[in-house]
Amino acid sequence: MTITLVNPNGLPEVSAYHQVSIATGTKLIFVAGQVSWDATATTIGEGDLAAQVEQCYLNVATALAEVGATFANVAKLTVYVVDWTPDKMPLFGEGVSRAAARLGITPTPPGTLIGVAALDIPAHLVEVEATAILD
Repeated sequence: MTITLVNPNGLPEVSAYHQVSIATGTKLIFVAGQVSWDATATTIGEGDLAAQVEQCYLNVATALAEVGATFANVAKLTVYVVDWTPDKMPLFGEGVSRAAARLGITPTPPGTLIGVAALDIPAHLVEVEATAILD
């Protein structure tokens, strides 16, 4: 396995992600920030944070699959959410859970969630980028 996920002693164990990933391999994969577009650049889930999170994760999975990778190869996720407040966490988690169920995975690599003022267009509420590694 190219990625080993770790929760070090002395840091909190969070169910949504691991604190550290150890990546070994020879090919780094950088997936551009994915928004909630479908293949025709139509926004999925306009105004619905959970639906947009789900679509973003599905788009990351599609990008990874194109190069022979899966979420098991992801070393780190970075998520940008428009006008983030902690009360949005249940909707965010719902979107991740729905994507995970559709993909048959548990995506828990280290991640960073960053609140932003805006993304590329007003309809987009979230963007997800990934760094992965392959042998």
